[in-house]
Amino acid sequence: MKIKAVLLCLVGFVFLSTTVDWGFFGHRRINRLACFTLPSDLFGFYKSNIDYVTAHAVDPDKRRYASKFEAIRHYIDLDQWGEAPFDAVPRDWTSVLMHYTSIERINRNGDTLSWLQHEDLPYSKKKKNKSFELQGVQIPYAAYRSFFRNEIMSSYYEDDRTIDKDSLLQFVDKYGVEVKDGKYIAVDHFSEHGVLPYHLKYMQSQLKKAFFEENVPRILRLSAEMGHYLGDAHVPLHTTKNYNGQLTDQLGIHGFWESRIPELFADEEYDYFVGKANYIEDKQAYFWDVVLKSHSLVDSVLLIEKELSKSFAQDQQYCYDDRGNVLTRTYCKEYARAYSERMGGMVEERMRNAILAIGSSWYTAWVDAGQPDLPGFGVDEQEIKTKEDLEVEKAFEAKKIKGRQHDQ
Repeated sequence: MKIKAVLLCLVGFVFLSTTVDWGFFGHRRINRLACFTLPSDLFGFYKSNIDYVTAHAVDPDKRRYASKFEAIRHYIDLDQWGEAPFDAVPRDWTSVLMHYTSIERINRNGDTLSWLQHEDLPYSKKKKNKSFELQGVQIPYAAYRSFFRNEIMSSYYEDDRTIDKDSLLQFVDKYGVEVKDGKYIAVDHFSEHGVLPYHLKYMQSQLKKAFFEENVPRILRLSAEMGHYLGDAHVPLHTTKNYNGQLTDQLGIHGFWESRIPELFADEEYDYFVGKANYIEDKQAYFWDVVLKSHSLVDSVLLIEKELSKSFAQDQQYCYDDRGNVLTRTYCKEYARAYSERMGGMVEERMRNAILAIGSSWYTAWVDAGQPDLPGFGVDEQEIKTKEDLEVEKAFEAKKIKGRQHDQ
């Protein structure tokens, strides 16, 4: 019996630690409530499809088990890039990749040699340089940006990021820069630390396009997924290298903050009246404001729990719940309540802000697309499902995540 109990505890602990993001409960609740922020002309469409945008709020999390490119879309380690307001990080996608991508040459002997270091591409938000130095020659940023977009960014989602040597030679020949024999590759030093605000901007443009084309299945798919990413952007621990307290001996705090607390208190205690969706004028600035606000709360999230743990005995911090016949190690309700109260209701506030932001995103995409008329009836989920969805579900069931796992 003792062996069985120990095994159940271990299984339960693993089950808890693999909860992701707001938790399936939180993401679904946020997407569902976002529908009620919409004006009447748009509400009918979303209300008719509310079950879809609710259920599929978790699709991006499932895709983390199928694609190695997915995980980085859920976070950005802002503290990797200095201190707020992070002026060394361009807000534009092309600019940030360009300034943090090096070009290396692999010679005939297989040696990897530097050709262009990203440190040689200095960036300042306050003062933009017009050129940079390469082999003692000044290269105009505008010319390099055009080359970068056409020849390097096009291979972003490919394993092989080889640069066409003839294209590189054609670009630099007029500046007298030498291109020796060998293979030239692009090395991205930025993306591994997360691309969340850039992906939000991309998703917003894709949702606008779907509305413009009146592609209802795609509108619903993108709406559900946009809700997920915006939900993630409101979580402080999605903006830091210390995303699960692993650097401060607080392992597990990620799931504690965004899953355990909402599961305990969101139903009975949270106020979800957030008002009506607003039109977003400057999308890029808006999404960056969201992640910067989240990051400003990181210290509070970590320090408050660290101090609280000193006043609670271990057996008062961790309890065991029976979840689906599995004994699960989790944070005790009273400890969770004390943490939530000391944070001043931060989790509830970020949930509320996420609901309004998601509704505003959907509404803005619809307005920007010309406010098209949409059907007031529900769409059969089978009309939306793709072959990729089946592959994602299969990978999710296998439980082998690709990339960063926030809760381990």
